[in-house]
Amino acid sequence: MDFPGRLSFRSEGVTARIVTPDGVETDRPIEIRTHPITGRSCRVTFSRSGEQEAGTRRLPEPPPHADQIDTCPFCPPQRDVKTPRFPQAFYAPGRMVQGRSILFPNLYPYAAYSAVSLFDDRHFVEIGTASLSSYTDCFVNCAAYLDRIRQTDPAAVYMGIAQNHLPSAGGSLLHPHLQVHADRVAPNHLRFLAQRTRKYMEATGRGIFSDILRHEQVDGTRVIGHSGAWVWLAAFAPEGFYEIWGILPSRRSMLTLEDTVWEDLARGVLKAQRFYRSLCRNGYNLGLLAVEQDDSCLELRAVMMVRSNYAAWVRSDHTSFETMLGDMATFNTPEETAARARPFWQP
Repeated sequence: MDFPGRLSFRSEGVTARIVTPDGVETDRPIEIRTHPITGRSCRVTFSRSGEQEAGTRRLPEPPPHADQIDTCPFCPPQRDVKTPRFPQAFYAPGRMVQGRSILFPNLYPYAAYSAVSLFDDRHFVEIGTASLSSYTDCFVNCAAYLDRIRQTDPAAVYMGIAQNHLPSAGGSLLHPHLQVHADRVAPNHLRFLAQRTRKYMEATGRGIFSDILRHEQVDGTRVIGHSGAWVWLAAFAPEGFYEIWGILPSRRSMLTLEDTVWEDLARGVLKAQRFYRSLCRNGYNLGLLAVEQDDSCLELRAVMMVRSNYAAWVRSDHTSFETMLGDMATFNTPEETAARARPFWQP
């Protein structure tokens, strides 16, 4: 990274000249944008923006196993016998409860500390229809779990809350839940963000996400709205379709957030889901990362991106361009995403 104390919102255009099937010579514009934090590029392919993607004329029907509560390990009464419990030394009751949320260890852990936080007893909740209280309880439960980890293993500072909604987003079970992780070993994104934000703080004395927010508020074209202190905007150089960020400026710890701040995050997440639902999309990913140590320079940012619909014969939204060439290739500009999403943040 050659710009530790500088933010670059760089974009450039290239043109592909073709002769269309009806014999017309025409130019096809592509815009290449550089991510202000990572330096990675993405491509906006305008010529595909008007396409009606398969499976998006209406919201797909629920998955065929959306009512199979008798075999779901997260549904009562199976939950009490098919889900693991915490060791006595970590949390004596075995499972953590916050309102309607129940949190327990992941049977197939991805980190030294890996848990699942359920929303409520419903087996399937369509995008944008969860209750505010259920999401809030789920987030607060995750924070309580992470705080317990911090008390018992202070070196496990790399923490994250994530969601994979439906199999198209990587979800293995339909029952609504968040995944929460903590480890002494940093995942790639957390390691990079920890280093990048520290270098930026050392060079400028400011938080990188606060500065991004100031830039975007002056520009205005990608700002979507607020939910409490969280400010929501379309990512300048998206790494996923319809990528939206929720930034909480100057706050760096998930462990010190008030319940009302979690509720404000839940409110923004649901607004983003309803926007995605308006696009007739039913899958998405969510992520919130933190380095839980006193000298962390990483401010809190929730990231959401929509995924291909979970429906038969629907094309994946990640192709060889993303997985092999390493550039996200999206069809719509972030400014269009913001314009279309803003109505969902209105009172």
